[in-house]
Amino acid sequence: MIPNPIPAISVRQNELPDLLASYRITTHPVAARSWRETEAGGFADQDRYPYTWTVYFLVDGQWAHVESARGLRREWSSLDRLEKWLRRMGFRFFWVRNDIEPAEEDQLDPHSGLSFK
Repeated sequence: MIPNPIPAISVRQNELPDLLASYRITTHPVAARSWRETEAGGFADQDRYPYTWTVYFLVDGQWAHVESARGLRREWSSLDRLEKWLRRMGFRFFWVRNDIEPAEEDQLDPHSGLSFK
């Protein structure tokens, strides 16, 4: 298991193709559940939905978060949207990390794993 990614640097999303082409990104991206840092443009209820998804890349041995052209951390409201963005950027595999929201224990069956009842 990879260690908990704590970003030390940032990269702009327009730098990703060059970083990928020059093999400076050395592992699969990590989609991580995080606290919302930027206010949505009136589309999200900040109190009801305080979490977003962000993505980290291992660049030159350091974890980096992605910034937009405006210098704000990129955030996605759903994992589906982040997955589509990653695929458009050329990534076919990624890790998912959620240390914020607890797993729903009532959905786990101790004998056979997940219960699909």
